[in-house]
Amino acid sequence: MATPLAYDLEVVETRRRWPEALRDFGRRRPLGAIGAVVIVFMLLVAGLAPVISPYDPVAIDFGAMLARPSSAHWLGTDSFGRDVLSRLVHGSRTALLVGFGASILGAAIGAILGVGSAYFGGRVDLYVQRVMDIFLAFPLIILALALVAILGNSIPNLIMAITVPMIPRCALVIRASALSIREMAYVDAARAAGFGHARIVLRHMLPNVMAPFLIMLTAFVGQAILLESSLSFLGLGVQEPTPAWGLMLSGAAVEFAERAPWMAIFPGLAISLAVFAFNLFGDSLRDALDPRLRTQ
Repeated sequence: MATPLAYDLEVVETRRRWPEALRDFGRRRPLGAIGAVVIVFMLLVAGLAPVISPYDPVAIDFGAMLARPSSAHWLGTDSFGRDVLSRLVHGSRTALLVGFGASILGAAIGAILGVGSAYFGGRVDLYVQRVMDIFLAFPLIILALALVAILGNSIPNLIMAITVPMIPRCALVIRASALSIREMAYVDAARAAGFGHARIVLRHMLPNVMAPFLIMLTAFVGQAILLESSLSFLGLGVQEPTPAWGLMLSGAAVEFAERAPWMAIFPGLAISLAVFAFNLFGDSLRDALDPRLRTQ
């Protein structure tokens, strides 16, 4: 049994390893570190949006319609005279809310289904996987379009519409990892000790699939942001006057593309930067957590 002193030394050693791990991550995977910096910057911008945005993102100023980028409006204005920078800043809130909300729900439900399917096996596994195959037969955007058309245009409904297509993708990946974990000795020992199925799945198997879970979670955020922007661009996502990057690209941005290209350029850059950041960070996280890809 560990003594309090040994426990304190272990805690201190663990705290010392975290800075070393972070420095090692930045040194070995610079692209992932860059992605992490961009993600942190986006989180700060979204959190401080009311403070750092120079104008009200929904305030209309007909005297400043289609104004070019200047000292008054750093990124110009749109066809209603609304400041593009302010709408970009507040639009990051919408993107991150939908991105994190849909990815966390999709990855969590998919992980539980994947682990449960692998643990029970037999008919349960067969039925769950066939249902997952049905959902996988539809492309992400098509299934999300159908769901948001049924549920309606609101942010909670948009999150649900993006969550559903992500569940089977996470379930298949987690199931593949859980199949090998199911054969481990500690799972057999838990069964022999008389633990219930729920406890074995939640306390013994689910924590051991955290590596693929975290990888899928980071990958899903970028996909969710792209899906939200696509649905808003098509008119089935966030509605006016709510600031959203995809919504800024639709309508007047297309109509005034030649006269006011900044209306489409800056939202497009924001979407691209966010998706690239999460993809780079997710790829680097996969390399760091997967022992088969880890370099010495």
